[in-house]
Amino acid sequence: MGRILYGKIFLMSLFFGGMQVQAQSDEIVMKKAEQIVTRNEKLLENSNQLLVVYNDVAESYAAVFVAFERKGSNWIVKEGPVDVGIGKNGFALPLEKREGDGKSPTGVFRLGKLFSYEKQQNTLLENQQTTADDKWIDDPNSDQYNRYVQGATDAKSYENLVLKNDAYKYCMVIEYNTNPIIKGAGSAIFFHLAVKKPVFTAGCVAIDETNMKLMVNWLDPQQNPMILMGNYGVLKNGL
Repeated sequence: MGRILYGKIFLMSLFFGGMQVQAQSDEIVMKKAEQIVTRNEKLLENSNQLLVVYNDVAESYAAVFVAFERKGSNWIVKEGPVDVGIGKNGFALPLEKREGDGKSPTGVFRLGKLFSYEKQQNTLLENQQTTADDKWIDDPNSDQYNRYVQGATDAKSYENLVLKNDAYKYCMVIEYNTNPIIKGAGSAIFFHLAVKKPVFTAGCVAIDETNMKLMVNWLDPQQNPMILMGNYGVLKNGL
């Protein structure tokens, strides 16, 4: 593992239930992010773009986001730290995420397709403009579980990819439980917009629109972008 070099650092603090969660100094936050990357380096060998999302209290939905870019043997900070929201019940332990538990999964996952309300021109990501026909199946009993579906489905439960609010205005797939798909292990884990306060989700990662746009414009599938997410106490020792 090379050094962590601090390039551009952009800090935006969100308020979670009236409490500003960026209580620690940026220096402490970044040292923790650096430690997480260092301890998990072997899992990141094929990636040159990395999003790190962690919390300090496993059960808390208040988390921190930092984006890194690999330059040679070094990881350079691209954006962050930024306060983000995760599952309302925090992070599940590795391999313990379950459908409906209100937790975000722990692990290293590829970043996949971008769904958006408007067609995106300034991105290298595979992207699709969504319509009312677009769905993501979260019914564990369906053969389409944790899959994108357009049009009719016999699934009893699914996420509409066009909502009445802007949460899915930008909606990037976090490839958790996608290959293979284990029924009941969790579905529809996205990186999407934060649209309400307090900022928590059913298991996704939610970020402000300014920083989301930066990521949409920066991420490149050729760089194998990944997201490393979990509780600091778990990630600091390596997965």
